[in-house]
Amino acid sequence: MNIADKPEIRTTDIDLGELLNFLAATRDMPLIFHYQGNAVRPGYHVTEVKAGSFSALDCGANPESWSEIFVQLWDIDEGERTHMPAAKFSAIIRKVSEHVRLADTARLTFEVSDGIEPMRLFCAAGPLVSDGAVHIDLLPRAASCKPRDRWLAEKNAEVTCCGPSANPCCGQG
Repeated sequence: MNIADKPEIRTTDIDLGELLNFLAATRDMPLIFHYQGNAVRPGYHVTEVKAGSFSALDCGANPESWSEIFVQLWDIDEGERTHMPAAKFSAIIRKVSEHVRLADTARLTFEVSDGIEPMRLFCAAGPLVSDGAVHIDLLPRAASCKPRDRWLAEKNAEVTCCGPSANPCCGQG
């Protein structure tokens, strides 16, 4: 099953709060991550959860700051294990919260490896319930140019708001 082919999935990053809120309502369901066209194996482990606060300058010399959570998944088979329930995954994240303040708006990054191939970085699309399980598609995390991204967002907002339809939201009528 390739979750990325389903139109209900958002292809934008979800943040920590969105994920935990969704999982709270689906706590007894198995949690299955998908990456590179495959589901993680039933024996997968959450081997590490890291939280960080970052300050940087983007390529336009603009200051940037954000918090980010890194969840490391080890994609292995292990005995007769099944995919972990959503509640167990949430409990692991909450355990980290006891030691490190995790902002609900923190950006989520997943580090995934099968123990042989190098770790790869992914962002998470919105969860989907299908076939009695929670499915989360992990999408490759691409590099971006933040000044260009902001410029494109502003241009898209202008077209949406003040395009040929002369939407009254811009004071035109």
